[in-house]
Amino acid sequence: MKTYVVEHLDPECGPWSMLEYITIAKESTDAGAKFYLSSAPIDLDIPDSVKAVRGFSIEHRSVEDVYHDCKNRVCLLDPAAKEELKPADAHDFDVFVFGGILGDDPPRDRTSELRKKGFTGRRLGPIQMTTDTAVRVTRMVIQGQALDAIPYLDYPEIRIDEHESTEMPFRYVTAADGKPAMPEGMIDLIRKDSEKGFGDLL
Repeated sequence: MKTYVVEHLDPECGPWSMLEYITIAKESTDAGAKFYLSSAPIDLDIPDSVKAVRGFSIEHRSVEDVYHDCKNRVCLLDPAAKEELKPADAHDFDVFVFGGILGDDPPRDRTSELRKKGFTGRRLGPIQMTTDTAVRVTRMVIQGQALDAIPYLDYPEIRIDEHESTEMPFRYVTAADGKPAMPEGMIDLIRKDSEKGFGDLL
């Protein structure tokens, strides 16, 4: 069983992240995989409704502490890595770690804190992804799909109302309906907070 871990590097958990984590938990469970947040502060405010989501769990220890005796089986998804993720990596790694929040705009090198801990890195291409997209793409590759064969939508426009739209500064997987694959409720959140910067949503 593969495990997908988001090292939660923030003292809070905003509505954007909450929707992403719910989606990751559900999709990981459906794929027969595990998902949890690591390094979560003891006082991290997570609503009970989210804690009850199937496949959602929290670990207060860091990934370094959890996997200190099997670090060679842990892959860090790192935008600065020299090698891209490939299906064959499924044989070498059991745990895939993401240095949330990946979806910063402009991107900050948040993963550097994990990089220093000595995990083997792989990258997911040159374009910034949201955290749920990064986990989704990783899972697709590990299940056998080549990274460059996945259908993507880059910088899609989201219609706010009949007069206004906003361009999302990320890469998404293309859903079956041809739209960007996003967490349930994300479009409503974007519309509701369109007057704010994305940093306020994260």
